[in-house]
Amino acid sequence: MTHNLPAVSHVSSRSVSLIGSSEAFKRGLAAYNAKNYANALTEWKTIAEQGNASAQYNLGLMYDTGEVVPLDYAEAMNWYRLAAQQGHAKAQSNFGLMYHKGKGVLQDFSEAMKWYRRAAEHGGSKALYNLGLMYDNGEAVSQDYVKAVKWYRLAAEKGHALAQYNLGYMYKNGEGVPQDYAETVKWFRLAAEQGDSDAQNNLGAMYDTGEGVPQDYAEAAKWYQLAAEQGDADAQLNLGTIYALGHGIPQNFIRAHMWFNVAAIKGEPDGVKGRDAAAKQMTSVDISKAQTKAREWTLLHGPSLV
Repeated sequence: MTHNLPAVSHVSSRSVSLIGSSEAFKRGLAAYNAKNYANALTEWKTIAEQGNASAQYNLGLMYDTGEVVPLDYAEAMNWYRLAAQQGHAKAQSNFGLMYHKGKGVLQDFSEAMKWYRRAAEHGGSKALYNLGLMYDNGEAVSQDYVKAVKWYRLAAEKGHALAQYNLGYMYKNGEGVPQDYAETVKWFRLAAEQGDSDAQNNLGAMYDTGEGVPQDYAEAAKWYQLAAEQGDADAQLNLGTIYALGHGIPQNFIRAHMWFNVAAIKGEPDGVKGRDAAAKQMTSVDISKAQTKAREWTLLHGPSLV
């Protein structure tokens, strides 16, 4: 089972480290929150060069995201390394992620694992999740679903949405744990309630098929809708199907055609098939309405958000 790696957190007034008591650090934080990024960079760079780990971490984030300074993964690696070597947990996690993804450095799963473990000692949910991911995919270690479940669970219990989704997936497939659809639903729901579109779509599918919960098409449609609105192509196909069949919601071929078409615009072959099948049940006027709705949705949301 292969899952996408999470992106490094974007710099924001919430994600910028608050650790550090120097006046220069505080001035940098005030400048950052006032969107005076040049001053923030100046203040933090001065004390980062003097060894302030929090300032080093924040500089790493700036160069990693390129939101404040030109994107420069090598420079990000430099500042993450300095902070990580001082025991800064978030820097250790992001430093590991750079090795994991090969950003600013040659990809090295062993180095990634080393730094994730150091960050995990501080209880960071991202590091715990990424350790689970490495055992899940057999990166730097032999594939081991039992250990993947262990790390996913630790991260999931701290509220990490991707870990919750992956843990649910492990229960669904019986990987590292006995297959248990009730546990699957539990973890999918926790991730879905945080807005994870994969979890929302898969929770909808559990209600659609009645696995782990009583079959409930209306509840399935609700979760498909939430994921579809985020741009999840699988959910768009599922929502189109539910509209076409009239399961849990009134049958509506205009809506079915619209969602199939939105998925088709992304290049989904099943979207084309569903759209064409729905069109056979529709008048030319209704087809035109559905096409307009699909165009409007795509213009508003973009062809692909997920």
